[in-house]
Amino acid sequence: MSAGGALQTAIATALSGVGGLTGVFDGPPARAAYPYVALDATTEGDWSHKSGAGRQVMVAVTLWDDEPTRLHQIADWIEVAMGSLAPVAGWQLVTMQLVRRRIMRDVAGPWAAAIDFRARMLATA
Repeated sequence: MSAGGALQTAIATALSGVGGLTGVFDGPPARAAYPYVALDATTEGDWSHKSGAGRQVMVAVTLWDDEPTRLHQIADWIEVAMGSLAPVAGWQLVTMQLVRRRIMRDVAGPWAAAIDFRARMLATA
């Protein structure tokens, strides 16, 4: 499995334990009740070294909600959950760093918290 795919699976597992979420999806769902999370960990780059393979993975976690106060609270919980991920199958997670967190709103739609992370990983096999 690719580094991004393995990491996305680990993130989905970790975020499923965040209270208040109605779902964690591998992309925008067709229908879902608020608040929910859409994940994307498919942007990968080389992070290899002389004797081993590595990947740098850009992770986008987008939280959607129609209540801004709850959105901020759940976004805080997501950041905590991302800092304590379980082992990633086939990879050693070296770092998981917050890159950016933005709160946005479409005038006619819900609020969104876009939380971006950079993960650096080394292959274990």
